[in-house]
Amino acid sequence: MIAEDDYHVADIHEKFLQQLQGVHVIAKAQSASETIRLVDQHQPDLVLLDVYLPDQLGVDVLEQLYEVAPHVQVIFITAATEKDIFTEALHHGVVDYLIKPIAFERLKEAIEKASEQRKKLTHTTRITQSIADTFFLRVKESGDKGEELPKGIDRLTLEKVRQLLNDQQEGITAEALGKKFGASRTTSRRYLEYLISIDEAKAELEYGIVGRPERKYWKRA
Repeated sequence: MIAEDDYHVADIHEKFLQQLQGVHVIAKAQSASETIRLVDQHQPDLVLLDVYLPDQLGVDVLEQLYEVAPHVQVIFITAATEKDIFTEALHHGVVDYLIKPIAFERLKEAIEKASEQRKKLTHTTRITQSIADTFFLRVKESGDKGEELPKGIDRLTLEKVRQLLNDQQEGITAEALGKKFGASRTTSRRYLEYLISIDEAKAELEYGIVGRPERKYWKRA
């Protein structure tokens, strides 16, 4: 949803958003009161909110927005450069703060950030450090050369394990995966457990007809 008193600017934002896959504008508001009403009515996932609305500052309606739509995310798109306004937005947990005029790539990055955060919270019941980092740090991609790896984890081998695990639709044991990249069960399990620690994999015990239960691994969706 777009909350912007200048309808020309709102139309530009909408055209930007139409270029992003999976993003749909469900409403547009031109005042703070209309924003609250439409958020309550439509329950959008995300609001692009201007600060300088004609009847009230955008930062002053955040609490009301969260009351009518507790899970809504907010990205500010504004000409406001005052430190106190930015600080207020920050304190209320906005996803991002974009200063006009904005670039399409920067808006795209903000939308993707909001989407990723929503997915993380939707698909997890516990918060790992890796998940927390996606909210509070600009986390490097998994293949980034700057990724810090623990002792005993080789970058090239890790990428191979990631690729192999990605192909296992029905899960795989550490021993079976180890055979695929020429490693022992112990080595294979070390890499798989590391992927679990950074929330990229999951494991479950599978009970067969005879013998001990096996720990099988899957790539986390």
